[in-house]
Amino acid sequence: MCGYQGWFRAEGDGSGEGWVHYGNQGKLDATHVHLDLWPDISEYPTTYPTALANQDGTTARVFSSWDESTTDLHFRWMEQYGIDGVFMQRFFGVTRTEQSRRSSRVILENALKASQKYGRAIAVMYDLSGLKASGEDCSSIIQDWKELVDELKITSQGTNQTYLYDHGKPLVAIWGLGFPDRPYNIRNIGIEKLIDFLKNDPHYGGCAIMLGVPTYFRELDVDCLPDPYLHQVMTSADIIMPWMVQRFTPLLHQEMARYTTHVKADIAWCNARHLEYVPCIYPGFSWYNLSKTEFGGIHPIDQIPRQNGRFYWDQFRTALDSGAKMFYVAMFDEMDEGTAIFKCTSQPPKDAQFVSYEGLPSDYYLWLTGQAGKMLRGEIPVSQHIPIRIIAEK
Repeated sequence: MCGYQGWFRAEGDGSGEGWVHYGNQGKLDATHVHLDLWPDISEYPTTYPTALANQDGTTARVFSSWDESTTDLHFRWMEQYGIDGVFMQRFFGVTRTEQSRRSSRVILENALKASQKYGRAIAVMYDLSGLKASGEDCSSIIQDWKELVDELKITSQGTNQTYLYDHGKPLVAIWGLGFPDRPYNIRNIGIEKLIDFLKNDPHYGGCAIMLGVPTYFRELDVDCLPDPYLHQVMTSADIIMPWMVQRFTPLLHQEMARYTTHVKADIAWCNARHLEYVPCIYPGFSWYNLSKTEFGGIHPIDQIPRQNGRFYWDQFRTALDSGAKMFYVAMFDEMDEGTAIFKCTSQPPKDAQFVSYEGLPSDYYLWLTGQAGKMLRGEIPVSQHIPIRIIAEK
């Protein structure tokens, strides 16, 4: 399963939101661009012109997540390359009001339709990012889930059901507990009430819960708040997913040995508490352009290099060797932080700096993710070396 943002908006796409996540301050040009990866737009039915130019001088264009045709294409790729499905991100901000909840449902409704068309799984992931330090709690998430169940029928689609279940229960993910850069105190946001509702409400409950927590949740250290209350909350969940993006890098000697030790210890900790565990795996990381517009330009480009897929594959096979039973890939479409696995180009616009796919085919990481899925399911042997792709000539 992959994380799916679905948050890219373009000027003129009908959403009325402008250049969301493509650019800063409502602009998409060399100064305001957010992306470190640039999408391969050759298969999108609808695209939008930008102020950037391609290598050949033509106008660079992008897709919009608002378009149903975009979501359809992404799910068609999932089917084509053997990716089981995605967690659909719902950030806290979209749950605040009835209007924001309804407008944000456009992407989710499109994804539900596409998941049924292509036989892919989807699950809702509530991201607590945006929750304020005071004056609000998780009550709006409860209301959002009620509306998804009542109005969208998200877990009751009959013979077309593609919502993800864990041991017979619809799975709901909650991400953002225990991180020190968050303004909210997890003791004061009603997280136990939310989990109890999702698990035990007679009409809306019966759900399994996946919690997104920091990498060093066991130690309550490094990237994790030193509050043992986090462990108390975690024991009421079903699956634990530590956020590992930026925590491991191929640039350090013996990094995969450290990763192995870490994942094995995580699994042992979870097993002792009757919790399932899913490692977070990512292909690389870069937020050079985002940091220029948001953080004052403090991050280098291609901060965690992909090494032609080797770093990505090493995490898959190491996690599997360590006892992992499932994978969470970060992310399907995250171009801002350079973790996307969908089709991106090695020939980005010439007006700004971008990370490329190092000359690899634009579908390489979709294919590699599919190969990892086959390895996980036992359809192909576990390979210590990155698989060699043979492309048949037409």
